[in-house]
Amino acid sequence: MIGAVIGDIIGSRFEFNNHRSEDFTLFTEKSKVTDDTILTIATADCLLHNKEYANTYQVYAQKYPNGNYGGMFSNWIYASNPKPYGSFGNGSGMRVSPVGWFFSNLEDTMKEAEKSAVVTHNHPEGVKGAKSVAMAMFLARMGSSKEEIKSAIEDNFSYSLDYSLETLRKTNTFDETCQVTVPQSIYCFLISNSFEDAIRKAISIGGDSDTIACMTGGIAEAFYKEISEDILANAQKVIPLEFWDIWEEFKDRVGV
Repeated sequence: MIGAVIGDIIGSRFEFNNHRSEDFTLFTEKSKVTDDTILTIATADCLLHNKEYANTYQVYAQKYPNGNYGGMFSNWIYASNPKPYGSFGNGSGMRVSPVGWFFSNLEDTMKEAEKSAVVTHNHPEGVKGAKSVAMAMFLARMGSSKEEIKSAIEDNFSYSLDYSLETLRKTNTFDETCQVTVPQSIYCFLISNSFEDAIRKAISIGGDSDTIACMTGGIAEAFYKEISEDILANAQKVIPLEFWDIWEEFKDRVGV
């Protein structure tokens, strides 16, 4: 799941200042964690310690209130009896990467992805977004080819993954929905040749840059299995210590 966190950190400074090429410095003093990282770590905490999703997401978001949360989620954070609100925003996809690593079979992965989504994002598109990212990650870490991953996503979720990278760079606009950003994220992974290349391509299409890079990064890590020590070291400078500790515990549990 560290690939998703790194994608978020690298993409954080481009969310509202899109960069339409692959030529940029990965980390600067403006790089930071956002809601993508905060809730990804919360998901890992739930899986590791059998915690309930709604309560844990509230606890993390209240402890880290500067995550640039969406408007509806910002209200949900402080609800005394939090209920799902029919969202199809990409919050369900951005936080699901630990699920893609945690289970030994696809059936359990899909059930848990839906479980992590529906506490807020119970719209069919919100659930679909979480499940498709988790499926792509599961298949990637199990050794499926990119062609097999593409076919599985298209067959199971009816996403079209036939984009033009140059067209996306020219025409993509800011959109926080699963139905727009999830297939874009998977596409950027599919056309990449390394973890870093996947992140650079995800940033280069503009739009909701941190979340697109987060979802792309999670899948790319699962597929390529390698992230450079330099990238990891720069990310560690930005990640809160308690988040890093949870990642280390998660890594030991799943055998990354």
